[in-house]
Amino acid sequence: IGAAGDHLQPVLAAAVGGENVTEIIDGRERYSVNVRYPREFREDIDQISRVMVRTPNGGELPVSYFAKVALAAGPAMIRNENGMLAGYVYVDITGRDIGGYVDEAKKAVAASVHMPEGYALVWSGQYENMIRVRERLKVVVPMTLVIIMMLLYFNTKSWVKTWIVLLAVPFSLIGAVWMITFLGYNISIAVWVGMIALMGLDAETGVFMLMYLDLAIDEAKRKGKLTTKIELEDAIIHGAVRRIRPKLMTVLAAMLGLLPILWGHGAGSDLMKRVAAPMIGGLATSFILELLVYPALYSLWKSKKQNIS
Repeated sequence: IGAAGDHLQPVLAAAVGGENVTEIIDGRERYSVNVRYPREFREDIDQISRVMVRTPNGGELPVSYFAKVALAAGPAMIRNENGMLAGYVYVDITGRDIGGYVDEAKKAVAASVHMPEGYALVWSGQYENMIRVRERLKVVVPMTLVIIMMLLYFNTKSWVKTWIVLLAVPFSLIGAVWMITFLGYNISIAVWVGMIALMGLDAETGVFMLMYLDLAIDEAKRKGKLTTKIELEDAIIHGAVRRIRPKLMTVLAAMLGLLPILWGHGAGSDLMKRVAAPMIGGLATSFILELLVYPALYSLWKSKKQNIS
């Protein structure tokens, strides 16, 4: 009986699933010929139970002699991960960020689902990729700030000027958050990439602003008009306000170059929109900071440095 039982599975596989017996050749095309029992026979459990299986001594016994044939619900496909059986539950998320949804789902599952011993629950897919990139960003973002700070110092040769320029970073994030909120975007990896790029643009426009302030101060020194606080303020106003056109052109050139992305369509447009949106909003608020706050801080620093009262 044991040897006959070894033939049971192949017999049922050929009867129900079919077996390729030959191949038809038609030019360069190949077609397999599969033979199996008719549909009405395969769908009848009693008929399948009476399929004969040859025994080692040459006799035949029905399938019902070896096993009980019945219909049972089961998985459509058997998967495994790391040597363990795995089942997948697919979730489509729209209208909100993946991280927030998974955090709430984890709490709900922990409160209502008891995992038996030997079972494990893993949140995978885009969420797993997001967690991996987020951990990487914890290193990339501080490194970016340090590199920008060092480049600013090499350019300005002053830590005070460096910190003045870096003030645009948190102020520009305000505009970035406003912009992505206005457009209905969620915080994502693409948004963080846009914010990292925004840091570089902030440094560029900030250095541009300080350059005009330094030029105005140097010009006032050459003319001997930097002896009182009023003259200092006049020189700073000359550098900050009277030359607003080139600074505005610098910011608008970057913003107008990014705006068409927000109306783009096609493959990759959704990703690029979320990269460009924080850059556009951040440039607007950082430009306001440079016009209103930079001159005031620069005036306080210069008056103390040169003992002007």
